[in-house]
Amino acid sequence: MNTPAHIVFNLLCLGRHRSTNLVTSIIVGGVLPDAPMFVFYFVEKVIRGSSEPYIWGQAYYQIHWQNFIDIFNSLPIMAFGCLFAFWASSQVGMLLFASMALHALGDLPLHHDDGHRHFFPFSNWRFESPVSYWDPDHYGGVVTRLEILAVLISCVVLFRHYRSLKGRIALGIMGALYGAYFVYVFTVWT
Repeated sequence: MNTPAHIVFNLLCLGRHRSTNLVTSIIVGGVLPDAPMFVFYFVEKVIRGSSEPYIWGQAYYQIHWQNFIDIFNSLPIMAFGCLFAFWASSQVGMLLFASMALHALGDLPLHHDDGHRHFFPFSNWRFESPVSYWDPDHYGGVVTRLEILAVLISCVVLFRHYRSLKGRIALGIMGALYGAYFVYVFTVWT
């Protein structure tokens, strides 16, 4: 799934009745598993000036990038973080790591040949799903349409739950980022 979709779904699952500081930890947890991808893309595209085919066909699969990305998608590391937060009585920490884990579990069934090692560093195993969130050869067009529909419905539900101006502004920002992502995709990647 795309990062804004993870954030919206995580808010729907974990944050409908939470205070603002707890909602922030859910949002950050929804972003963190993809944060290394943003760094990777920035380095390859902006700093190195790499082409899109090189970025996604070669650079993405280099071991140093894979290790960096998979640390942030490791379910054992997230479980350890959640246990540590529980031990420290940190509800913010528990929600952060729970949100990260929910993000990783959402990614698990939606990557065909580009999935993460969700049990890194203990295993190099990757689940190769028959379905992809982006690859048209593996139902990416269908998944994208379903994701967009689910995000729209989720935003309506969340908008009804969040009565505060802050909450509604946050949802508006998520919607704008989601729309901007697709504008970028259709401008650069097609």
